[in-house]
Amino acid sequence: MFTTRPEILGTFGIVTSTHWLASASGMSMLEKGGNAFDACVAAAFVLQVVEPHLVGPCGDVPAVFYSARSKKVEVLCGQGSAPRGATIDHYKNEGLKLIPGNGMLATVIPGAFDAWMLLLRDHGLLSLREVLEPAIYYAEKGHPLLPRVSDTIKGLKEFFKTEWPTSAAVFLPGGEPPKPRALFRNPQLASTWKRIIREGEAKGNDREAQIEAARDAFYKGFVAEAIDAFVRRTEVMDQSGSRHRGVLTSDDMAKWSATYDVPQTYDYHNYRVNKIRPWGQGPVFLQMLALLKGFDLPAMGPTSAEFIHTITEAKKLAFADREAYYGDPDFVDVPIESLLSDAYNDERRKLITGKASFELRPGRIEGYETQVERTLEVLHNLSTTNREVSDGEPTLASMRSARRGDTVHIDVVDRFGNMIAAMPSGGWLQSSPAIPELGFMLNSRAQMFWLEEGLPASLAPGKRPRTTLTPTLAEKDGEPYMVFGSPGGDQQEQWQLLLFLRHAHHGLSLQEAIDQPMSHTAHFPSSFYPREQKPGHLMAEETFGTEVLDDLRARGHDLEVAPAWTVGRLVAASRDKDGLLHGAATPRLMQAYAVGR
Repeated sequence: MFTTRPEILGTFGIVTSTHWLASASGMSMLEKGGNAFDACVAAAFVLQVVEPHLVGPCGDVPAVFYSARSKKVEVLCGQGSAPRGATIDHYKNEGLKLIPGNGMLATVIPGAFDAWMLLLRDHGLLSLREVLEPAIYYAEKGHPLLPRVSDTIKGLKEFFKTEWPTSAAVFLPGGEPPKPRALFRNPQLASTWKRIIREGEAKGNDREAQIEAARDAFYKGFVAEAIDAFVRRTEVMDQSGSRHRGVLTSDDMAKWSATYDVPQTYDYHNYRVNKIRPWGQGPVFLQMLALLKGFDLPAMGPTSAEFIHTITEAKKLAFADREAYYGDPDFVDVPIESLLSDAYNDERRKLITGKASFELRPGRIEGYETQVERTLEVLHNLSTTNREVSDGEPTLASMRSARRGDTVHIDVVDRFGNMIAAMPSGGWLQSSPAIPELGFMLNSRAQMFWLEEGLPASLAPGKRPRTTLTPTLAEKDGEPYMVFGSPGGDQQEQWQLLLFLRHAHHGLSLQEAIDQPMSHTAHFPSSFYPREQKPGHLMAEETFGTEVLDDLRARGHDLEVAPAWTVGRLVAASRDKDGLLHGAATPRLMQAYAVGR
């Protein structure tokens, strides 16, 4: 089968990510004698520089990984929680019904930096300086700016000048948007990383002591102090149409740290799929598998209307349960065993018919009836299906027209048998004003919370937002086998499902599966402000062909046909039992790349 690029094969190491410079930088860590975890950390910091519209240092990250040393699969939780002052009463007193998609009130505690340091300390081999050097180089010397970054900045030019002047200082050099593919620099960001390295190395030559000092510099030192001062003194225009101050403090940051977690797993044929627990949307993937287990998917063509229809209807049911049941398990009781049980899914599967559903139908589990009804009530009252969203002040026009931030992804497998899938995001240039002393922005993950009591994802201090970030590690025949993921918010699980099923059931290579036409639905409420939903919606690339698209329309889907090569940003890597490594990356957007040897 023709593929847009070769599937990378080797035995030494594979790094694949959503930007070629990050993939190459990660590979350089393997060449230095580092492992998959060193490579992942280095690639992540480069992505913060070269894709600032998708990720930043104050973002968040979950990762799922297998360590050849410990012989187990673990989850790294770099999802920051809500600050102490983030209460429903405070936000409602600010005149809000929904948390805005940007600005200071959309911020939770930055989680990514501590997570990367924890991974580097416990599982990496290289020094802090070595893994940060590529990011510092591209921030200081410049990198060729992606056209999409240039376009995003161009769309925000007037907003930055009028409302977020500190962002204008970083992203509008000379007062104008930087040109596509021209060298773009962020010297202040480079200075921040250099200072963190200096503070680490001041502790001597001990590698772990240097990393611990870097963690302190970020969460208890000069970074936290700069963030605290900026949040306290800055009132910011956001998507609500009003100006607000934030509630994040240096005390919030000092009391938080990244953690390790056990994965949520599901056994599907000869695979075991590892995801994050329901503090994120990861179990949706597992619920979809539990529903689809009852269908003869291998008999359906990988691009057939029957295949796309069947999995789309399964998605609608699984995502409806996400809305009704998922939340931080430290705060709410999520009946995940019931949601993944055969008995539950045998009944739910009966709802999948030959016609497209236009209903949001969460399942009913005994003891949760009030919660489900409350969820449906809130969604009816606050969904943009049922209301209009005002643009607020005229200065918001450019903010509304600019692209919403998205996500990046990194997969690494190495010769030692380690593998990791990481989904960094947040801290976009669209999320909040740049902090002048640091050269980067805060995140906007708090928009995942609801400002209504009684929901699993209701806002509460110390609670993790129900993140959309969802990397995947699949074991095959009892061995760690495959890591994969895709940016895309609510679409992440949907595109990953297509990749996995086409690989597992139809025998397609990683690159072949990624190159196949993609689809997704926006049938359920978006996780992002202003929480849109499109009942019955199905987007499919035109490359499915007229016959398949007409068939999907005939089944009742509200079909939106996308141009070829515009849906999905998948990357993936795997390791066979004999040590042969595979890597693949999407040609969509013409920037993702797999490298290896």
